[in-house]
Amino acid sequence: MPVRGKSGTALTPLELEIMNVLWETETGSGNVQAVQEKLQGRDLAYTTVQTMLNVLHRKGKVKRKLQDRAYVYSPVLSRQNAIAQALGDMLDRFFGGSADSLVLSLVEARHLTPEKLARIQKSLEDKGPEAKRKEMKDGNV
Repeated sequence: MPVRGKSGTALTPLELEIMNVLWETETGSGNVQAVQEKLQGRDLAYTTVQTMLNVLHRKGKVKRKLQDRAYVYSPVLSRQNAIAQALGDMLDRFFGGSADSLVLSLVEARHLTPEKLARIQKSLEDKGPEAKRKEMKDGNV
């Protein structure tokens, strides 16, 4: 089974929530207070958010810049790379690195219907995944 290095460490649920706040801000960055305020439905102490941002900084997932008297954090890790790392980790841990096993599991659990499989197959035949992603990114779909 493949083993991922420290840079491929999956985000914890709270780290992911914090990264989502940073990815979704207009400026793409925020200080501890701004992140704390945007964590919806969570009553987390300022120091908890600060600690988590420092952990993300140590892991290399965010960078920080001192502005006035507070650090402003911005993501180094893109959402797409976080998704790729999480999927890779899940594939390794649950399916021995086999994407085929993952797809079969989704079919067996009825999360992937024959109709959805047909759309995926058509997309692959028509353009391939890279061209489809580029079109979606450019807004041409």
